[in-house]
Amino acid sequence: MSELDAQNTAGAGPERVPPHTPLPQYYDTDPKRSRYVIDLFDRTAQHYDTIEMLFLNGGIWYRRFSLRRAGLRRGMKVLDVAMGTAAVARGASQIVGPEGRVIGVDPSRGMIRAARKNFQGPVSQGFAEHLPIAGDRFDFVTMGIALRHVSDLLATFQEYLRVLKPGGTLWILEGHVPTSRLGHQLTRFMWAKVIPGMTLVSTRSRDAKVLMDFYWDTVEKCVPPQTIVQSISDAGFEQARYKVVLPGAFCEYTARKPLPD
Repeated sequence: MSELDAQNTAGAGPERVPPHTPLPQYYDTDPKRSRYVIDLFDRTAQHYDTIEMLFLNGGIWYRRFSLRRAGLRRGMKVLDVAMGTAAVARGASQIVGPEGRVIGVDPSRGMIRAARKNFQGPVSQGFAEHLPIAGDRFDFVTMGIALRHVSDLLATFQEYLRVLKPGGTLWILEGHVPTSRLGHQLTRFMWAKVIPGMTLVSTRSRDAKVLMDFYWDTVEKCVPPQTIVQSISDAGFEQARYKVVLPGAFCEYTARKPLPD
């Protein structure tokens, strides 16, 4: 069994909590999901910052603002998981300053190469469910718009708990779909039609358009926020909560690792 196949079977059993239902239009069996996702991000990493510019880099600004509000301060140590092109890591680095440290982890070699253009800190290839990191090391664990791509929510949050220091903070930004019928329809129109079209025009890459098609499909089929919060709590975190940052766009999750008794 390869390392990647081992990642796909990790967490299998009655407690496994997939982040979304299978998407047979992209991969025919669930064990092939991770391979599909990594290959897609490898092929589209060069276009990711262009796509971010379609949103006027507002997401990059919000990440920095939200991290500061969540308690990130100068001198702290941060692990940014599924770092992509380092949108979160860049903002975190500005906050923690030279006294702190930000480390990135991503399973995609293409994304790691793209991240190194914008981020000077240490980066490692790895999976959220099996982090190549020792325990009790970080003040913050962060993840920006990537939770839908893990194989098991519970296993992922257990790893996040393991690498955080006691009292450390978990911060996750993820997509959001309104529960109202009208809100869902409007969100679907923007994310399933308008944004993939804009992406194709701006990048001239069909792979980049597929990436945004996949983005919407995974967001739409994602488990509800209440399930994510419950999985965070089940992993051992306290004060797990979520809030809708921008309806039809982003939802934010936070939690704390308990202090020892």
